[in-house]
Amino acid sequence: MKFYSQSFLYDDPWSIVSLAYLLRYPNPYSSHILSCDVISREITPAGTLRTTRLILKTGSLPRWAPKGIISRAESWVLEESEVDPLGKVMRCTTKNLDHVKVMRVEEHIHIRQMENGQTMQTTEALFLSGFGWGLTKRIENYGLAKFKANLQRSREGFFIILDLIRQSRRQPMTLGAPDSYLASHRMLNGPDGQAIANHEVPVSTNATANDVPESPPRPASSGGAWSRLKSWLRSG
Repeated sequence: MKFYSQSFLYDDPWSIVSLAYLLRYPNPYSSHILSCDVISREITPAGTLRTTRLILKTGSLPRWAPKGIISRAESWVLEESEVDPLGKVMRCTTKNLDHVKVMRVEEHIHIRQMENGQTMQTTEALFLSGFGWGLTKRIENYGLAKFKANLQRSREGFFIILDLIRQSRRQPMTLGAPDSYLASHRMLNGPDGQAIANHEVPVSTNATANDVPESPPRPASSGGAWSRLKSWLRSG
């Protein structure tokens, strides 16, 4: 079994970060997400919002994987989240529903507001293989390495949605009418269309023994979140 943990600090308030997380798909960095559907959504007696979503992802196998180890390179993932607007806490758990004998992956996200108004996101992931045949450890190591390699792309996609929400707070907009927004966006950010820089600060990174510590993630690229998203939508 392999375990990964990382904490990340945002200057943005909890309401923006939690909303961006729920709206993170689609984005230009999530081409591996084929579908994302809400199965159920309810307000609990405690006043929290509980949502269950079914996500279909696609991926690739390593070259050393035995032929026929899985029937297809797609996986159904169940996401269960609960948002507490009063306590300003969000918890989200995702786990794969198929290929569990080859490897079971569980990811736990905890987003909470700090006393100083910043927002802390803690990510924990568990990788467990029951495949056997001398490949268990190798499969788990591959899952951990793949997760860490994809983490930066996932964060860049998240930053785009986060930037869009920041900009919408400055001036109301609708995704269906970008032209009028682009003009005001240039006025707010200058002729080059650069958005406000992200100020995310990595707090800590933990992995299993013998794992190389991950270097701090680089900031999201500039160029305006809406401009990048609009170009991506047109290219698709």
